Amino acid sequence: RCQKLITTQGIRDVTQLKNIFYAQSGGVTAVINSSACGVIETARSKCERIGKVYAGRNGIIGALTEDLIDTSYETKKSIAALRHTPSGAFGSCRYKLKSLDENPTEYERLIDVFQAHNIGYFFYNGGGDSADTCLKVSQLSKTMGYPIQAIHIPKTVDNDLPITDNCPGFGSVAKYIAVSTKEASFDVASMAKTSTKIFIIEVMGRHAGWIAAAGGMASSNADIPIIILFPEIEFHRGRFMAAVQRKVNKYGYCSIVVSEGVRGADGKFLSDQGLRDAFGHAQLGGAAPVIASMVKQDLDLKYHWAVADYLQRSARHIASKTDVEQAYAVGRAAVLLALQGKNSVMPAIRRISNHPYRWKIIEATLARVANREKMMPRAFISRNGFGITARCRDYLEPLIRGEDYPPYRNGLPRYERLKNTPVKKKLKRAFKLN
Repeated sequence: RCQKLITTQGIRDVTQLKNIFYAQSGGVTAVINSSACGVIETARSKCERIGKVYAGRNGIIGALTEDLIDTSYETKKSIAALRHTPSGAFGSCRYKLKSLDENPTEYERLIDVFQAHNIGYFFYNGGGDSADTCLKVSQLSKTMGYPIQAIHIPKTVDNDLPITDNCPGFGSVAKYIAVSTKEASFDVASMAKTSTKIFIIEVMGRHAGWIAAAGGMASSNADIPIIILFPEIEFHRGRFMAAVQRKVNKYGYCSIVVSEGVRGADGKFLSDQGLRDAFGHAQLGGAAPVIASMVKQDLDLKYHWAVADYLQRSARHIASKTDVEQAYAVGRAAVLLALQGKNSVMPAIRRISNHPYRWKIIEATLARVANREKMMPRAFISRNGFGITARCRDYLEPLIRGEDYPPYRNGLPRYERLKNTPVKKKLKRAFKLN
């Protein structure tokens, strides 16, 4: 029924319908492909109003270089399998569009590509910087006269987007960190009498300590000594060491969850390597060995440390069921918002209640989302700055709830690899990226 459409004017070919451009941006997550699944399956169900879904290979770069993927070559089964496949099925990127005044060439190129492929809908699946890119694209209608509807689909493990109660991607990371902290703590407890007394795990979180807070969930139904180092709380070595020593005196061991974004009294990241990414952000990583070195120098305790790094955001095998469902829901909602004629908006999650946990999708304007960060409320952090409060536990618990295991074969998860069939290029001129 999607090859030809019956209208009041007679038979209309599907080539008259506007196509979708969908792309994934920034650090990928265990559930970002669930959002892609929501977009593609919903668009296919609305084929009387929407043409094809083209995916950008490696995010916005795919649009600029006219490197598009035709998802119509993928089977229904393959698209459904995205729901349980981690990482970015179409590739991601860290590429920041400059303003129209600074670099009009990029926007002219986008219009050329969109026109060549009859694209009228732009869906960008990412975090705060991606929201900024989507906002800029949404303004093409007004500034350059090209009709485009741009919808931002939220995704970030950092959970730092405003308006939305939580970000798809975060719940699964939080679950992984909570489980890993709990399991490692059991290990340390069993060895503490004659061996390791300190375990340190470093987690993601440049400015917001949401992921670090999830480590505190490990002690929800077990008496486990955990100290959390938040980006929101200035690090003081003396106070920290005193807290560690108290835990060791009482329990014989201590687990420490440290955010990569922890700063000292001088305002500098403990893990700043002096490198910068495409957005000018410091490349972090290395807070755990810094803390471990301090513990050794000041307390002379045996330790082990680990950096969760990519493991925490790719662990689809232990993803949160809530997270998977919400990731799919925002992808589906993006298509429905576009069909309502919306532009420059983001489907956001609103929490209705904790007990029972209920939520719904609402509409947020991108002007209120782009270039803004949501920090951990001080009321979620314990008075001493090293733990989480009951309010924080009430917030986190529903987000890590439920299991949604992928199918397994021979002991390993069965993840989907798409064909990613390229769309034939129509423009003669190539584009050189900055």
